[in-house]
Amino acid sequence: PAVAVIPFTQPGANIIETVDRLKAELPTLEAVMPGDINVIIAGDKSLTIRASLADTESTLVIAVLLVVGVVYFFLRDVRATIVPSIAVPVSIIGSFGVMYLAGFTLDILSLMALTIATGFVVDDAVVVVENVSRHLEEGMSQKNAALLGAREVGFTVLSISLSLVAVFTPILFMGGIAGRFFREFAMTLSIAIMISLVISLTTTPMLCALLLRRKSREDPSHPEPPTFFDRMLAAYERSLVVALRHPRTVVFILLLTIALNVELVRIIPKGFFPEQDTGRITGVLRGDQAVSFQAMQRKLVEMIAIVRRDPAVDNVIGFTGVGSGGQAAAVNTASVYVNLKPLEARHASADDVIARLRPALAKIPGGEVFLSAIQDFRVGARQSNALYQYTLLGNGSDLYAWTPKLVEALNQGGVLRDVSSDQQLRALEADVNIDRDTGSRLGLTAAQIDNALYDSFGQRQVSVIYQAQNQYHVVMEIDPRATQRPESLNDVYVSTAGAPAAGTSTTNAPVGTAVATTAPAVTPSTASTSSAAAASALASVTATARNAFNNALAVVGTSTASTGSAVSTNAENMVPLLGVASFSPGHTALAINHQGLFVATTISFNLAEGASLSQALDDIERATKEIGMPKTLKGALTGTAQLFTESLKTEPLLILAALTAVYIVLGILYESYIHPITILSTLPSAGVGAVLALLLFHTEFSVIAFIGVILLIGIVKKNAILMIDFAIEAKRARNVSSHDAIYQACLLRFRPIMMTTMAAILGAVPLALSFGNGGEVRRPLGIAIVGGLIVSQMLTLYTTPVVYLYLDRFGSWAAPRWRALVTRISGRSAR
Repeated sequence: PAVAVIPFTQPGANIIETVDRLKAELPTLEAVMPGDINVIIAGDKSLTIRASLADTESTLVIAVLLVVGVVYFFLRDVRATIVPSIAVPVSIIGSFGVMYLAGFTLDILSLMALTIATGFVVDDAVVVVENVSRHLEEGMSQKNAALLGAREVGFTVLSISLSLVAVFTPILFMGGIAGRFFREFAMTLSIAIMISLVISLTTTPMLCALLLRRKSREDPSHPEPPTFFDRMLAAYERSLVVALRHPRTVVFILLLTIALNVELVRIIPKGFFPEQDTGRITGVLRGDQAVSFQAMQRKLVEMIAIVRRDPAVDNVIGFTGVGSGGQAAAVNTASVYVNLKPLEARHASADDVIARLRPALAKIPGGEVFLSAIQDFRVGARQSNALYQYTLLGNGSDLYAWTPKLVEALNQGGVLRDVSSDQQLRALEADVNIDRDTGSRLGLTAAQIDNALYDSFGQRQVSVIYQAQNQYHVVMEIDPRATQRPESLNDVYVSTAGAPAAGTSTTNAPVGTAVATTAPAVTPSTASTSSAAAASALASVTATARNAFNNALAVVGTSTASTGSAVSTNAENMVPLLGVASFSPGHTALAINHQGLFVATTISFNLAEGASLSQALDDIERATKEIGMPKTLKGALTGTAQLFTESLKTEPLLILAALTAVYIVLGILYESYIHPITILSTLPSAGVGAVLALLLFHTEFSVIAFIGVILLIGIVKKNAILMIDFAIEAKRARNVSSHDAIYQACLLRFRPIMMTTMAAILGAVPLALSFGNGGEVRRPLGIAIVGGLIVSQMLTLYTTPVVYLYLDRFGSWAAPRWRALVTRISGRSAR
């Protein structure tokens, strides 16, 4: 037996700090408690939070090291590696300052944003350093190389950063719970990118002039062997020539990629948030609807014993008879909270532990057990037996008839597990029908009979015992051993002493003078409906009840007992309850739920291993059609599952908003309608790569993966920006053809494109391979980014120059016609 104390933090409070302060107070509390009371910490949510934060911090450090390694691999110069590497810690530390001023918290999502930022914030500095290094390799002085290199790519860096921040605009305005979760994520990432932009245009050129050295010219008689990058560039040059010779084939591949995007998004399993392993499991034990409290208690003890034997379990808390918030619950329901050992100690996920416990718990007779891992992201639904809910609305008769059929059909499929409904219509009830004629003849009222029942079975509070440090409620009841069967009603007697004569009004009878109660009289072994037999059998029990009741009154001198008849100790003034009433058994509902004008039933379910919410929705639709459920019943996902359906509707709009924001920003920067389209043509390949990677690793397309796709929109356009900026400048400054300009741009910008892409990939790899605490949340983001960048890098190196040439020709054809149209409409020449 235990008392569970569950503290809740105030909004915005630091959970780790709160837990530490509570632990510091425990010795003081234990010192003033009696020696036979043991205080233990049965569950500590901060343990998993600390572990998740530690894993995320280590992921951040690994990402920084990988990004620095990429820079060195391409530049082969320690000094050149130091310059962009400085941008990473400075940008992250600067982000901490802005986060503190903005009131943000350092949590799993913000740390995940900073981890992703390691691959982003280095991009601007890498572009500047690479361009300065190229000029130094050509023999230019340090200062001139830094000035010219920064000037040449200044607009490019500005375009990359501003368009990347524009991608986050839809996330900032995302509504609902998901919007609240990811608003700080987007803000943190945007802050880091803007700080890196300032550093790359100021500190990075200065460090280049200070640290980099002019390269010595190569001796023609002793050429250096080609490096790995030189061979890679030569291979790219040969393949680029082939792509430019067959532009229609490249365009066909691009169109095929767009179509493949649509099909992949349609078939990939979708979900809301990835299911987490928080180290905590909740369980619901539901017994037969006619079970007694004592029998339910025994089942609960048996369940706890089975769960506690599992080697992964740390401790178990269980209770029955009370629901959420301390409210009364159905007698046939018990709850269990299981705290698992740390992940590194148990070597099994929460789902594995649940699967291991199911067979043993299924052997508990007369009870169903539903287990599910507690999630950090669970919102919007009533407490139920599983993680997800589906609610049916309709009229009572149809709902009661078809809900069991739907539950059975859903259990037959392989997508859902632990399917159950909150419909309980077979609870036992006892109807007491009062014989008013007999009661009136004996001078009894309905209120007196009701009081006799309540005094016997209702656990009436009759007094309070006050002491120096505590208070105790005195509750009147008959022996609980005599209340375990409906026949106990035969043993209840009603006092007729002090009852008014027949026909006398009782309206003005004093309430406080004659304390009105019925002394419960129970003789389980010799009970009889005959008042003569009861007179002798009940004398001792009546006296015992009277003495106990009077002792309770003597404590404080007052009582809250029932009113309506005088206390009597004379058995001759007692009549059996069933002498003036009849008893009839029947069935009733333990609870009936309503939503608006309709009766409601909620079906709870968990997902089978590898299943997703989109597959669950398809399975529910299949089951409703299969059983022929009438149209008078309307069903919909509720709670977390409802947010999933809403997110499916808003995701296309958010992607469209992100594309629009990027197009507007690029259009303003380039003062062109054509070039932004060329840049956005890089996105379909990224989408294909992201979805293929998720399918390959059996990861559902959740909100986290969707955020990864949004980030890809901002990342992959960088390749096109680097190419197009140089091509535009080459056409303007050297008056070369569009073909030669984009050809030279692809070769000259190949190294910074590969460097920035590899940095972004390796910055996301630790997230994709995250299997520690909280890894379920980080992994989809990393997988989507890595897969999208790999595929887009392979395709955009060829599709971007081809699309540029086609759109440049279209622009040359449309420009004079557009000017003529404007002149004709306005009457003035158009520029």
